[in-house]
Amino acid sequence: MPELPEMETYREFLSRNILHKPITHVEINREKSINTPIQKFIESVQGKHITSIKRRAKHLIFELSTGENLLLHLMLGGLMFLGSKNNSPDRTKQVILEFSELQLNFIGLRLGYLHLLDKEGLAEKLDELGPEPFEMDLKDFQERISKKKGALKPLLVDQKFIAGIGNCYSDEICFEARLDPIRKASDLTDAEMKNLFEAIEPVLKRAIQHGGYMDFPMYEGDTKTGNYNDNVLVYEREGERCYRCGAEIKRVESSTVKSFYCPHCQI
Repeated sequence: MPELPEMETYREFLSRNILHKPITHVEINREKSINTPIQKFIESVQGKHITSIKRRAKHLIFELSTGENLLLHLMLGGLMFLGSKNNSPDRTKQVILEFSELQLNFIGLRLGYLHLLDKEGLAEKLDELGPEPFEMDLKDFQERISKKKGALKPLLVDQKFIAGIGNCYSDEICFEARLDPIRKASDLTDAEMKNLFEAIEPVLKRAIQHGGYMDFPMYEGDTKTGNYNDNVLVYEREGERCYRCGAEIKRVESSTVKSFYCPHCQI
């Protein structure tokens, strides 16, 4: 599932390519991927343009010239591809937005969605999300985590605790902080809390720099998206050697959540 770095990579790319261009055609091939009748959705979007693209947690928000918004959550299996009819992927597209010769294809939205919302509806939809990682300070983080008792991995992926982190980057953050992902938050010392907080931003920024770990290209000739796969520290590296100490990376499951970690240098 795309996490903060993937959605930020998508946001940056799309912001450079589709802002302020008229949406010339809208095609809906799966009504369950949207939240209004098909014709109403088309009438609300076609002929308008996108004034800005923002990210909130694992969502993208396409602000329309009408003041309404398209809220995207790709969920598990969701992808986007910007191209033309000539290089469009041979995949089922649930929604297509056309910008003259350009097509923005939303693929794999069986669990994901693209919802049309006014400002109030958008605020309500996002209301329960926790703070953005880049907008927290150490004091806020310490206050929030000091109230928690569960393991670090489930806590870091809890969108109500902190927004945008999922399975991949929670493991990477715990590795950077030298903490076992199944350690209890209530057992952390002040120094360990600080280490965990200080690991979040560099891990996420490094992942953004490398285009995230989702390796489906955003456009023809895309050589950046997914490059973090070649730079992961522990995620999906079970049986390989730790870059820091040389020990074998292990996989552990806790509360139905799998984690990858180094049992030697993560305590």
